[in-house]
This record gives sequence, structure tokens and C-alpha cells, in this order.
Amino acid sequence: MEPPYFILAAIIISLVLMQINQRVASPLLSIADRWLRWFVFAFGAAQMCHDFELVDRPFWVLSAVFFLVWFLGETLYNWLAISALSVSPLPLFPRYAINSSGEEWPVQPRLLKIREWLRAEGFRQTQALKAEVGGGIYLRVSVYQDAQATVRVQVTFIPQTNGAISVCYAVTSLTSDGARYLTDNLYIPFAGFYPENWFVERAPWRRSLPRLLARHRARLTKAGAVAVPFAVEPLADLNTAQHELDQVNTELGFLHAHHDREDLGKITQEGRYRVWKEIWMLNYFGCAAKYE
Repeated sequence: MEPPYFILAAIIISLVLMQINQRVASPLLSIADRWLRWFVFAFGAAQMCHDFELVDRPFWVLSAVFFLVWFLGETLYNWLAISALSVSPLPLFPRYAINSSGEEWPVQPRLLKIREWLRAEGFRQTQALKAEVGGGIYLRVSVYQDAQATVRVQVTFIPQTNGAISVCYAVTSLTSDGARYLTDNLYIPFAGFYPENWFVERAPWRRSLPRLLARHRARLTKAGAVAVPFAVEPLADLNTAQHELDQVNTELGFLHAHHDREDLGKITQEGRYRVWKEIWMLNYFGCAAKYE
């Protein structure tokens, strides 16, 4: 296929993916669309230089150069965004509150099916929560647990700028030896540190709740862990976990000490690099960055 036809086809596919994703808000479609836009930019700019004879270099060389230009441009954008987040008043570990508005579950067929599946599997809603992430924007969370209260499923609804709603899951169990097992498919970058007694697996590609729940139970079985019932309600448990994450990441150098944050921002230079790396991994490969 000639480059102009390839570029045109990629543009059309990208537009179609964008339209579909405005309704379903799928992270996987977003990844595919980002790759397409990257290649369209690289090949399209190279084709323009070739057609108008702006640069006397082979097409593949120009494509490689513009491929790198996109990488550098997006790197600069992400780094500025991370720096802005660091100095902004937006909380990195927002506190949850009871959601008493009655709007904890969006009325959309694809989302209502998730609720019906949870009920069919014996899960019952424990609490409806919300957390403000800034500008009057809230993450709405609905927490379910099984009959034995040993497995909690946290369903988080994330509003998108185009008005669509994305849904993510986090499955949590506590064990008799004091460990916390967490299996989630969140695609929001974290890049920080977890407490030593937390065993976390992030799987942004696994968008199916039944598969994520099966994976969580398989992890418990493989580790020989004995899950125990939760002793506190989700609100207290989540806010305690948020405080613990803030404390651990401050001690390990991901965050500045509280008394330095007004002058230096919340995130240290090492922390900003880690966030930048995880943004790239999530945006283009759908996986969280791995750290020793």
C-alpha cells in the first residue's frame, strides 16, 4: 500500500475509534487510537516533506525523525502536567465520603449488567462512596462484598472529558497474617510505593470483572493465604489505606515531607520520573511500570 493510502486509512480508523470510545470509554480503544495518531503524525509529516520537497532525505528517515518528535513533544506535555499536578491543590490520595445523592450507579445498560452480575454471584452492596479529585469532579465508588465478607469489590466510575463514563474494579481481601491482597484494573498512573504487607497486582488489560475476580482468587490460592472477614466498613478501610499510602510514599521519597510541599510541590523528582514512566506504559502498552 502506498503511504498516502495507508495514512488516509489510519486517519479514518482513528476517527471511528474516537467515535466509539465516546460511548464506551474503553482504555483499550484509547491505546489503539494513540498508536494510530502517533503513526499518522510520523508518516503524514514525512509524506508532506517528501511531496513538497521540503527536506532531501529518504521517507523512512523522515518518518523516524517525526516519530521521535512526537515522543519528545508528548514527553514534554506529560512532564509539564505532572509538575502542574505536583504544585496544585488536588489531592494525590483523596479522602472518601458517603455518597448520599442516590447517583452511585450510572443508568447505562452496559453498567447495569455489571450490577446484576454481582448480585447473581452473591455480592451485596455495602456502601456507596465518592471522592473529590478537584474542580467539583468526583469519583463515584460502589463497594460490594461476598456473603462471607472476605472479598470486597470496589467499582469505580471515572468521568471522562467527553461525558462518557469509564468503569474500573478493585478486588481486595485481608488475610489471617495481616496481609492485604489487591487485584485491580485501574489505568490511572500510581507509580508510588505500597506498604510491605500489601500484595498488589494491576492488570489494566483485564477489563472483565469475572476474570479479574477469578484472578484475585487464584492469587490467594497460589499464595496459600487464608482470607478473613473485614472488620470495618469500606469508608473507614479506604480512608485508612489512603493515609497509609501517603505516609509510606513520604517516607520512601516519592512525596516531599508535608512541611516542604508548599515550596517544592508534592512529588519529588524521582517520583515525577516514575509517574512519567507509568503514564507512558499505561497509555501505550496498557500495563503498570515495574520497579524493583
